[in-house]
Amino acid sequence: MKRVVLVAGLLGLGVAAAWAQGNVIEQRQAIMKSFGGQVRTVSGMLRGQAPFDLAQVQTALNTFVDGSQKAPPLFPPGSDAGDSKALPAVWEKKAEFDGLFVQFANDSKAALASIKDEASFKAAMPKVLENCGTCHKTFRKS
Repeated sequence: MKRVVLVAGLLGLGVAAAWAQGNVIEQRQAIMKSFGGQVRTVSGMLRGQAPFDLAQVQTALNTFVDGSQKAPPLFPPGSDAGDSKALPAVWEKKAEFDGLFVQFANDSKAALASIKDEASFKAAMPKVLENCGTCHKTFRKS
């Protein structure tokens, strides 16, 4: 009887670990998709394809700050399996990877403070968006 309980417990832990891993992948993908949606919005404004809208810019920057703070713990060791575009470099260079999120949050906060009009938006937003490309080059599958 003890053996059955032990085996059932171990199986339960294995299932819970697999579910948790899938859950962190889904959570981080949701954050990255929110980033992508906001990048599309502000990129259209930068290119003149959409009118400048300060409220939308602030929403985008707040999304970047919030997601940047939530994302790093969603890349725990062992969460590289499954439906993920994260490269092994995420875990091999974890401190660098986490540091990019800190930089993204800091640049987004600075932009939030400095963007007041279209001119300041066009001056500050490219620096914020550089963070995306920097991370994707090293840490994301194409």
